Amino acid sequence: MTPALNKPLPDIDALATGGVKFTPSAFSGKAIVLYFYPKDNTPGCTTEAMQFRDKHADFKKAGAVVFGVSRDNMASHDKFKQNLELPFELIADTEEKLCHMFGVVKNKIMYGKKVKGIERSTFLIDAQGVLVQEWRGIKVAGHVDEVLQAVKALKKAA
Repeated sequence: MTPALNKPLPDIDALATGGVKFTPSAFSGKAIVLYFYPKDNTPGCTTEAMQFRDKHADFKKAGAVVFGVSRDNMASHDKFKQNLELPFELIADTEEKLCHMFGVVKNKIMYGKKVKGIERSTFLIDAQGVLVQEWRGIKVAGHVDEVLQAVKALKKAA
């Protein structure tokens, strides 16, 4: 089932780094930022992860938990997380369950070949488990600040 704006998130569970099992109900009462990115240890994804890292205290203060999601395996995620000292967990969606659920798998052209890739996207789920905002096909520059503003606006509205 595809999550729809202003509707509760369907029941999902996924494994993340640090032995964390991600389910929306496990984080009930907190806003959830799920950001999907193409691949660990690539320039754009590294920049985006570092920006979420650098603003992590602000997200936490605003009552939000942040999760990065890609198709990389747990070993790759652990290394990526360690190298960048990420204070949040990364979900290993190796079977693309979450990627397909959120509709972020897209056909891309890389070096003249058609490949299936992840469209850089972010989803904001409120403290009641409702998908309240989505950003698709985003550019890294300025994006994390935009998401943080949306999280802060949620807190004010609560």
